[in-house]
Amino acid sequence: MSRPVALIEGLFVAVLWASSAVLVKMGLHEDIGPLTLAGLRYFLAALLLLPFALRNGIALRTLSPSLWLRLMAIGLSAYTVGNGAFFWGLQYLPTTTISFLLNLTPLLVLGASLVWLKEIPTGLQLLGVLVALAGGALFFSPGASESELVGLGVVGIGLIAFALFGILGRAIARIQETDTLTLTIVPLAVGGGVLLILALPLEGIPHVSPMGQGIVLWLALVNTALAYVLYNRALRVLTALEINMLLNLSPLGTAAFAWVLLGERLSVVQIVGMLIVILGVTLVQWRGAR
Repeated sequence: MSRPVALIEGLFVAVLWASSAVLVKMGLHEDIGPLTLAGLRYFLAALLLLPFALRNGIALRTLSPSLWLRLMAIGLSAYTVGNGAFFWGLQYLPTTTISFLLNLTPLLVLGASLVWLKEIPTGLQLLGVLVALAGGALFFSPGASESELVGLGVVGIGLIAFALFGILGRAIARIQETDTLTLTIVPLAVGGGVLLILALPLEGIPHVSPMGQGIVLWLALVNTALAYVLYNRALRVLTALEINMLLNLSPLGTAAFAWVLLGERLSVVQIVGMLIVILGVTLVQWRGAR
């Protein structure tokens, strides 16, 4: 796969995930607990992808024990801890606050990539990270409000988990240690399954309305199954830092979706911040890491 195609796929994933926060907020108003909603989304996505994997002759028995452990670690870090914390944090913090906090993920990925993957960014990429973070701070400054300490703690744990997810996934994908479907399905099934097990005693059996069922199905099929397949494909070409900087556009897309669907308008400061973030992401993508 060429680099331009990988960039387009990564950008499309950012657009899909930009709508997730709005859909999750809507789903949480349909009597679905945050852990239950997250677990249903990811486990159902794994089930939807399984027939395609079986048709392509996926052979889970051929995976080494080491690879199994790493795939399980990806699932636990990304879906059980990372996205579980994101879903849970939406109960305590405004969406804009969480989106701003998620902008810190590339910094964690940058440090981890240097240590574990030996992917050294160029000076231009480092400048792009700083520019994007500055733009994110400017964009979300009008909407940022004081948040409960428990919410900040939950989202902070999620940030660390998301960074680990990016590093582990890139380490497997860049040497093509397994196929894209396996890299997608196994973590989804593990992470989503654990979330459902945790959600049942904590949140009970949900009573989901038809609208809530539609939200869960859309999140599972489009925002998860399709999006993570494209994400893992892009990881074969893009570095961990590059893919995370593309996903750094998701919070801006979230604000745009909220503007269109919920009637929330953007201020001049937020528009300027959006342009600065796009500039930062462009600088990161200008050249691949050495």
